[in-house]
Amino acid sequence: MPVLSRRRRLLVLTICCASMIVVVMDISIVNVALPAIRRDLGASGSDLQWTIDAYTLVLSSFLVLAGSTADRVGRRRIFQLGLAAFGLGSLLCGLAPSIGWLIAARALQAVGGTMLNPVAMAIVATTFPDSAERARAIGVFGATSGLALALGPILGGALVDGFGWPAIFWINVPIVAAAIVCTALFVPESRAVRARRFDPVGQILMILVLGSVVYVIIESTRLGWTSPVIIGLLALAVLAVLGILGYESRRADPLLELRLFRSVPFSSAILMAIFALCAFGAFLFVTTQYLQDVRGMSALTAGLCLLPVGALVVMVSPRTGRLVGARGPRLPLVVAGSALTLGGGASLWLGPATPLPVMFAIFVLFGIFLGTVNPPITNTAVAGMPRSMAGVATSLASAGRQTGTTLGVAIAGTVLGSAVGRGGTAFAGAEHGVWWLVLGLGAGILVLGVLSTGRWARGTATRAAALFEEVETGTAAMAA
Repeated sequence: MPVLSRRRRLLVLTICCASMIVVVMDISIVNVALPAIRRDLGASGSDLQWTIDAYTLVLSSFLVLAGSTADRVGRRRIFQLGLAAFGLGSLLCGLAPSIGWLIAARALQAVGGTMLNPVAMAIVATTFPDSAERARAIGVFGATSGLALALGPILGGALVDGFGWPAIFWINVPIVAAAIVCTALFVPESRAVRARRFDPVGQILMILVLGSVVYVIIESTRLGWTSPVIIGLLALAVLAVLGILGYESRRADPLLELRLFRSVPFSSAILMAIFALCAFGAFLFVTTQYLQDVRGMSALTAGLCLLPVGALVVMVSPRTGRLVGARGPRLPLVVAGSALTLGGGASLWLGPATPLPVMFAIFVLFGIFLGTVNPPITNTAVAGMPRSMAGVATSLASAGRQTGTTLGVAIAGTVLGSAVGRGGTAFAGAEHGVWWLVLGLGAGILVLGVLSTGRWARGTATRAAALFEEVETGTAAMAA
């Protein structure tokens, strides 16, 4: 790909950031609209869970496939296709006449989103050939992602109160249309020197595992854990996991590169990504309903109450990135795990009459957690990995984040059960189970943060990287 002018490179970065904003914001922006969607469409508690999880489940299932497909057939082509699918899904979401149509349109949105998240990162990486400039561009791209996730409820609240819940989807349409045109004008086509081969069996097995587990968690309250459907899906998930372990280990280019998991830092990064976004997904799902159904706030006021979270992400994330570069990931991970643990524990005291200063202090803890957790996770995932595996490692870390969000919403909704929509003390009492889960996830991040950054863990990363020397050598020979 030819070297672009600085102005053109910045235009490409802006286009990629715009796509990231709409994809990531749609993970969090819908949470604040859930009470309005429940009232207008007559949705049940499990329906609300599927409204969130239909999106994140598809994202987590197809992220790796979309990235490898773009490497093979052209990143700009897949990026434009993803924008079109996302825009169409957004339009259909806003027009949905029932909760079933909304859930289906959310899945279509996510199909487009899978072609935007990893592909946009690859476009940014190839657009900036200078390593220092590329690092700054990726930093801006990552900060945009965190900001969109945190500020989604605020924008969502304003749109729901001003125009109704369909507006949170319609706002995507003009942004996506402009991005499609700008991509055609300014983004050059690019492909990977060595594209990974398609792995349909691995893809199907991955969908079976994630889909079965999420369905079991969400529908277990309605069907019961002894239901033949629930038991059958649990058995299917176990068989699919065994299939992944047996089949993927024999492929030259597997969808799930199991050899990466021999690195303790990488394995810990995937677990921490799941833990972190599981906790944050549960926090958003519960808190946006708590503020509206228990505290009686409007959607906009509820979104504004989450401003401390968004503000801290903006202020803390860039500093965390610099700290990781200077001193490594251990301190930020310890801070993130500690803040999440304290936030989960403090949330146990939330009730219908909790003083607002206390509530805001708890939200500050979650803001510190979210602002310090993402940069070290990405750093830990790629620590010691050769360049040939860096893209796969970051894609799997992104898939881990989406899987965590999916599980967080599924588990939180199941714990709340029939308390969803009832408000008052019933909801405030039921949410305690969610906060105990968040506390445990914070403790897990704290332990893994220390474990994955020690000398022994770094040694396992070095040995895992050695397994890919042949891949790295082959890639370099083809590029020469």
